[in-house]
Amino acid sequence: MAVTIDTHSYFFLLSTGLLSILLVHSFLKKRLKPSNKDFKPPPSPPALPIIGHLHLLSIILPKCFQALASRYGPLMKITIGASTSLVVSNAKVAREVLKIQDLNYSNRPRFPTGDYQIYKRSSFFEAEYGAYWRFLKKICMTELLSPQQLNRFADIRKEEFVKLLEVVLRSAKKNEAFDVGAELMSMTNNVVCRMTMSTRCSEGSDESKKIREFTDGIVKVAAKLSLGEVWGPLKKFDLFGFGKKLKAALTEYDELVERIMVEHERNRHGGERKRKDMMDILLEISEDDKAEVKLTRNHIKAFLLDLFIAGTDTTAVALQWTLAEIINHPRVFNKLREEIKGVVGSNRLIEESDAPNLPYLQAVVKEGLRLHPPSPMILRQNNEDCKINGYDVAANSRTIINAYAVMRDPDSWEDPSEFVPERYSTSARESHEFHYLPFGSGRRACPGSTLALAMMHVVIGSLVQCFDWKVKGGEKINMEIGAAVSGAMLHPLECYPTAQVNASIISSREMS
Repeated sequence: MAVTIDTHSYFFLLSTGLLSILLVHSFLKKRLKPSNKDFKPPPSPPALPIIGHLHLLSIILPKCFQALASRYGPLMKITIGASTSLVVSNAKVAREVLKIQDLNYSNRPRFPTGDYQIYKRSSFFEAEYGAYWRFLKKICMTELLSPQQLNRFADIRKEEFVKLLEVVLRSAKKNEAFDVGAELMSMTNNVVCRMTMSTRCSEGSDESKKIREFTDGIVKVAAKLSLGEVWGPLKKFDLFGFGKKLKAALTEYDELVERIMVEHERNRHGGERKRKDMMDILLEISEDDKAEVKLTRNHIKAFLLDLFIAGTDTTAVALQWTLAEIINHPRVFNKLREEIKGVVGSNRLIEESDAPNLPYLQAVVKEGLRLHPPSPMILRQNNEDCKINGYDVAANSRTIINAYAVMRDPDSWEDPSEFVPERYSTSARESHEFHYLPFGSGRRACPGSTLALAMMHVVIGSLVQCFDWKVKGGEKINMEIGAAVSGAMLHPLECYPTAQVNASIISSREMS
């Protein structure tokens, strides 16, 4: 006799089976774990069976962790299903992790995405601290992102900044709403793609656009796949197919970058390239038999992918937040414009070289990064057992430094949730680096911070110098945070721009 099971019954049986497996896994894990009466773990909120602290969390994890830390302390343990993390929420404990124990915390935790990575053990971002990681870090600081290399591409950044202003100007002339976030994303993507492999989104070439689509898809699928960690031993079965989607997206990216690499190799050996981009430098290093580490094609592709992900989305999001704060604070907007007018004048655009002479612009950017860090949560993993804030931490514990909470801590900052650029003129915050962590700290701090700041100063400065901004649909910009890893805005930033300078200075044809 045939047996039929309706859909509801199927999902009930599946859910029951999954929960049973998780329950048994959790029970065995606790029973088999050796007891140590002297072990003093960090405090933890009350947890429920199987789901742990899931019922206490929201989709905006940095804010949620900040609220929990106010009750359970600056170092606490959070469990979600089979996943456990320690969360750091103030400067004192962040200093212990990122400075005092920097070498011990020199690794980043691994996620389930590694099982579906076609560039296994090649990613600079996820690489273990060792010879390979140190070699790539040295290349970053001395070759790829050195001041000399950044200066070589200053004209390319200027071209892209001016193209952005031309798009804003067209919207102003037509009295159309301007999608700030979308255009900033396009601009930063073109800058990164041109600096890394001399390509941009244009009429004749759409590699930059494709790279953006691939990396955006990779980030979204990887984030969903990482959530599968809560399933413990079941994560390896890829129940929702995110692993297959990640592998497919990476394969498409690989095919595109391989074509660009082949073209670079042909042009390099044919003597057609006038300026070395990052891909040229990496290909040269891969051909050097005396190099400390032999770079493969997969190493290069994985490294470039890290740059595309880290250098595009985070910078564009930080720019969007900072401009939104300025528009919402007319006093700051007017004060900044007056400073730019006094230093730069009205007959030319602000340039990167002007930034050192514009202290208020620097303070505005710094305050935007404090309130809206590009990476709200900094991930680390310790190699050995240690003590942090008086508590015992077992080796290989995942630790999250909640930069969002650290930089809004009322014990470190006066009126921590307020946008007040003037605070930097009266307080020596630069010497208190662990109160201020927009780019992380320690040996695994972001190597691209110099490039990000250069872009932010000139883009924010030029958007304030050249245009007034009227918010579409209201007087104030909605500052709700979305659920993205980068802490992006929940709602699109759309404004009506009005030109405040002579249109002739906003022209790619007039550039020096």
